[in-house]
Amino acid sequence: MASNHGHGSYPELNYSAGPKWIKNLTKDRLGTFNGGHYADVNLASVLFTHRIDNSDHVKLKVWSAPGMTKPTFEEAMQQKFKTAKKGDSFGPSCKCSLSPKVLQANASPYAGTNHWWKVTVNIPSYWQQYERVQFEFDPGCEAMIYTTDGVPLQGITGGYGGDRRVEYIIPQEARDAGVHEFVIESSCNGMFGVPWNGDTIQPPDMNRYFSLASADLVVPNMEAWGLLWDFQTLRELVDTLPGNTPLQNKALSVANEIMNVFNKGDVASIGKARKLAEQVFGEGWEEKGADIYKEGPEDAEINIWGIGELPVLLKIQKSNPSLQDTWLWPYRVTQQKVARSWATQVDLMERYPEHRFTCSSAQQYKWLEELYPPLFDRVKEKVLDGRFQPVGGSWVENDSNMPSGEALVRQFLFGQRYFETRFGKRCDTAWLPDSFGLTGALPQLIRGAGMNYFFTQKLSWNNINVFPHSTFNWVGIDGTQVLCHMTPVDTYTAQATVGDVNKGLTNHKNLESSDKSLLVFGNGDGGGGPLAKMLENLRRIRGTTNTHRELPPVNMGRSVDEFFERIEKDTKEGKLLPNWHGELYLEFHRGTYTSHGSIKKGNRHSEILLRDVEQITTLASLHSKYSKKDYIYPKDKIDESWEKVLLNQFHDVLPGSAIGMVYDDAEVLYAEVKKDCEALLEEAFGVLFPSSVPLTPSTRSKSLAGSSKIVAYNTTFFPRWDIIKIPLAKAGPGLKSQIMQASDDGKEGYAIMHCANGAGPGELKHPSNALHAQLKPASVYTNGTDNFVLRNANVQLTISKGRISSLVDVKLNRELIAEGKTGGLVIFQDRPNYWDAWDVEIHHLETANPLEFSNVTVVSQGPLRAAVRAEVKYGQSNISVTISLDATTATIKPNSRSLFNFEANVDWRQRHEFLKFELPLNIHSTYATYETQFGYVQRPTHKNTTWDIAKFEVCGHKYADLSEFGYGVAILSESKYGFSCLGNVLTISLLRSSTAPDADQDQGEHHFSWAVMPHEGHFLESDVPMAGYLYNSPLRVRCLPPGAPDVTSSMRSPFVVEGAKNVFLETVKRGEYDDFDDPVDFEDKDSTTTIVLRLYEAFGGHAQAKLNISSRLPVLKAYTTNLLEDNDEELYLLRSSDADGDLGSSLSLSFRGFEVKTVKLVLGALPPASSQKRVSKRSSWVNVDQAQLLTM
Repeated sequence: MASNHGHGSYPELNYSAGPKWIKNLTKDRLGTFNGGHYADVNLASVLFTHRIDNSDHVKLKVWSAPGMTKPTFEEAMQQKFKTAKKGDSFGPSCKCSLSPKVLQANASPYAGTNHWWKVTVNIPSYWQQYERVQFEFDPGCEAMIYTTDGVPLQGITGGYGGDRRVEYIIPQEARDAGVHEFVIESSCNGMFGVPWNGDTIQPPDMNRYFSLASADLVVPNMEAWGLLWDFQTLRELVDTLPGNTPLQNKALSVANEIMNVFNKGDVASIGKARKLAEQVFGEGWEEKGADIYKEGPEDAEINIWGIGELPVLLKIQKSNPSLQDTWLWPYRVTQQKVARSWATQVDLMERYPEHRFTCSSAQQYKWLEELYPPLFDRVKEKVLDGRFQPVGGSWVENDSNMPSGEALVRQFLFGQRYFETRFGKRCDTAWLPDSFGLTGALPQLIRGAGMNYFFTQKLSWNNINVFPHSTFNWVGIDGTQVLCHMTPVDTYTAQATVGDVNKGLTNHKNLESSDKSLLVFGNGDGGGGPLAKMLENLRRIRGTTNTHRELPPVNMGRSVDEFFERIEKDTKEGKLLPNWHGELYLEFHRGTYTSHGSIKKGNRHSEILLRDVEQITTLASLHSKYSKKDYIYPKDKIDESWEKVLLNQFHDVLPGSAIGMVYDDAEVLYAEVKKDCEALLEEAFGVLFPSSVPLTPSTRSKSLAGSSKIVAYNTTFFPRWDIIKIPLAKAGPGLKSQIMQASDDGKEGYAIMHCANGAGPGELKHPSNALHAQLKPASVYTNGTDNFVLRNANVQLTISKGRISSLVDVKLNRELIAEGKTGGLVIFQDRPNYWDAWDVEIHHLETANPLEFSNVTVVSQGPLRAAVRAEVKYGQSNISVTISLDATTATIKPNSRSLFNFEANVDWRQRHEFLKFELPLNIHSTYATYETQFGYVQRPTHKNTTWDIAKFEVCGHKYADLSEFGYGVAILSESKYGFSCLGNVLTISLLRSSTAPDADQDQGEHHFSWAVMPHEGHFLESDVPMAGYLYNSPLRVRCLPPGAPDVTSSMRSPFVVEGAKNVFLETVKRGEYDDFDDPVDFEDKDSTTTIVLRLYEAFGGHAQAKLNISSRLPVLKAYTTNLLEDNDEELYLLRSSDADGDLGSSLSLSFRGFEVKTVKLVLGALPPASSQKRVSKRSSWVNVDQAQLLTM
């Protein structure tokens, strides 16, 4: 026998086969531990200890709200309820009603039905022994649980998806009492609406019914649920970590042993199995609760920072829950989703102290405040203690491509003002995780709104190139930077899995400069946010990383702001980070620049209308002193209209990617804005132009008769010449003498309106030799069949055989259409690979079908306006386009050319086709120029790289331009945002026709315009930005009836910018913090009167501008401010006498390229004139410098 030297108890003989495993089979085995074919014997069989649903223990009563109404809690409780039971069906998902009652109630005519349940549960006394008792309510749709006095407690998400949450934990005091009463409101919509065939983006099923699948009183086996979560985390470790690493094999070995130990008939086996899991999660990890995050790596070593979010809910969304404000549901449903989601998160905070929840969109907080005050109070409590974290600083999670620069300013102004007034704090981090591309103007606006940081992630959806950075300095078009993080997890609705945590490190694009990632988790879009199982999973993951290093550690209990502050510190204030300059162009969802054309038009026209309202009401509020009218600036009404416009700029509404009923809501809001703002204009014009009325085709005869006078107010700050129409049948002899052309039917006359200054009145010009010298008489020629020529002294356009065959600069004798090519309307097949309303794919360009004009007729002969009307019949659609040429030029710039205006009336009936207008130009350049907010962006016209190819459809605002040295051509737009320039073909996108998620997108009538503008000189030498501005800014034409005071001669432009043609004055408004209770009284020292001006540099270069201020505005002090109107730097005021001897003021302002500058003027009673030193226009600069430059 061999000698045993006593080295332990290692046996000498071994006759067994040994425990060697087949790893892949063991991994496959894990899928059988819960549910499925073995549900009667595996873990699923022991998840609940008791379940009862009989009427002795569960009593249900229901009241179904009529039609689509969504009554308040108080209204519902006053109704008569009837007995209900599990298994009952209810619905439908949507009803349509155009009844006066519905419309008067401001309810959407399309909405999911609402059902209210009164619930009484009787709890068996012997259930006191159990850890938890809960009520399980599964209506198959969404619901909200209330206390009997109307306090929202939590949301319910029915069905069996990953977002399922159907349990309501019975409070201990109710268990002690043995009976519990509460109320449930259910809504017949799912987390992602009710698509008719289950495909998320499809139109809704308008007649879907739901069944009450569960209304049970249950005792969950919490130890078994703990084992379920243990096992799930172990499986995720096995599936995520690379093969044959220690931790992966350990997790697989433990999970396998758990399956061996578990025995359905042995309650103690559950505890034994859970003990096994501690080999991975750490001994005693569960008892530590939230303190698990205090162990393990130091803060500096933490790679992943977890934050719950509710992705934005409009319809509504964002634990973030990201709640989409609207997408697959209307605004009213969003309001309910907000309450359900946020109540759920407040509940989770009570059970998981480490849980931090961030949510953007001040609009959602306001809805909660107005509709669910008790829940708002609970949320506010959590905000103040730092657990519920407002983020973003904006009104909604807006689209970033199409809102104007001023609208983006207002998103931040309204958002930050709301957060500050409700919670005492502004946001530090801007937040647009789901917007479809991000303008290069944003960094400057974010910093101007008091934020240094920015979070997004949508560029992870790029379908051509992979964005190269995760954490970087984003540098805007003006040079301003923000610290930007795009989560490497590539989603803002992560499920808090091991794979999500691991991806935060392994997918990080620039670990050399930063190794921190933000894990933004929660069920988004439809709302809900984080679930308990996510927080449980993260605790287990942290327990694992406290003792293992094969997975990055995750941290909880911090804020988004703290995450960015750590990055800022670790990267030496961003010096170690890469830079990205200019726009963050999303290589996806390019069709959203065009989808739902009426919404694009509503947005642009509402923005312009509000700009005009603010300017004119500001002047009226200051002019009332002279007119002796007690006019007060209508701040609340203006804000109300702005809020509606900002809401419709949500990133699935304005892009045109929501369901049809969303646009029913949006169109109502735009109609209200138009009605309310026009009323505000009328009231203000009553101060500025007493007794005047607007000139319209319906203007009454007496307003135009006799010695009546027509004037106009120019809301731009550019002088201009315009042609206006006057109804001849109503015009008196005086007006008729100013008519220079009559329409072919004799009903209208054309006259010239001249506004010599910006922001001031204009008057009709009498025909004279001097006037004719200013004009370029227009004419139209035709051979009577297929050749038409529109011409004046500087440009000419020819339509031949239904296409634009020639575009000529007459003064230079230069042909602008490429040889052998023609321009005009063109239609493409439009069949995206999936995202119908969102996408247009590059392959659509291979299907171009040029359309020919037919039935071309002359409708206006000149000399002020020459025009032809052309028709296109295509498929079931009819297109009528009036092409006109005026005798005026685009601007007053010397050598400015005239515009060719295209006014379209379209009855659009196509499906999956794309209508555009294109011009193949005799111009060569490697880039084209497109207006963006507060500037422009240049994009390639070639396909050198995949980054260039990706920009085959892009966003622009009022113009797109292709220029070379010496010449260029621009297309101007009054409501379209989609453009392209491929090679030498400049194109504007007009109409799409997708069928999902709105089955009838863009079907019906459309009215829109665009213009072709040739210009001498390169874009940077041109007047294109000014022309685009004027093209989008119609004159406000007024009739002064006989005897009305003529105030035009005394009205002067309140502000004039001199010395810098590249500086535009965009906005004139009253200050946010003025007193609007009484009319302006400059003598009242207890009230504050301020004017806020917003100016920007439009061409990308430096400027030194002089801002002259009317003597009628007594300016005491002037400041530059941030966008929130906080004073920044006091400015020097130079006072000088004007030509009439009145004392005015001026400021000197310096700009860098594309800089936005906000100036606040403080008005009040000036010292007596004799005590003020004046400088006349003849004073030398020495005198000015020594005596007149006053520091106020």
